[in-house]
Amino acid sequence: MSEAYAPTREPVHEQTVAGFGTVRVLPLDAHADAEVVHAWVSEQRASFWGMNGLSKEQVEEIYAHLDTLDTHHAYLVEKDGEPVALLQTYEPEADRVSECYEVRPGDIGVHLLLAPAGQEGARPGWSSALLTAVTSYVLLGQGRTRVVVDPDVRNEKAIARFLKQGFEAGPAVVLPEIDIPDVYLPEKHAQLAFLSREVAFPA
Repeated sequence: MSEAYAPTREPVHEQTVAGFGTVRVLPLDAHADAEVVHAWVSEQRASFWGMNGLSKEQVEEIYAHLDTLDTHHAYLVEKDGEPVALLQTYEPEADRVSECYEVRPGDIGVHLLLAPAGQEGARPGWSSALLTAVTSYVLLGQGRTRVVVDPDVRNEKAIARFLKQGFEAGPAVVLPEIDIPDVYLPEKHAQLAFLSREVAFPA
């Protein structure tokens, strides 16, 4: 772990996933985590996040603004002390996705960006293990009843991962462009998918 990355904040969730390791979900620190997050969102594979071409300072500003909101939250996910994913949660009714489906009480939206695989290449089981921890956090830890995700409709690999995890495919939708002061989000074509608590954690 680099010296630049040394968070001291308390995790909001910690879980040992069998055969994988200990996953910790930490509140994102816009300044301390700017370097690692900027590296991840700058990659072409993360273009759907809409931050390609932004400077580290611009990414830091985006997450500093996000930290002021009550409806959207960002987290850094660690595996055995190493940063491995960026997690964002949001209230669907406060997001443009609410224009594309009927939001239910207890819904929570999730965006998850995995760190690049690095020199070791593909990492079988990582997506499933991290999704297991994330869904435990939002459905059990936050007491929500259903998760909604909206990956790029062209990202067949990500969609397949969600479906394998128990998510049910919803409609393919067009998330409308948002162009207001401080926020610009281009139009996006997304595939909605849903995971209910009773499916993820049957009694």
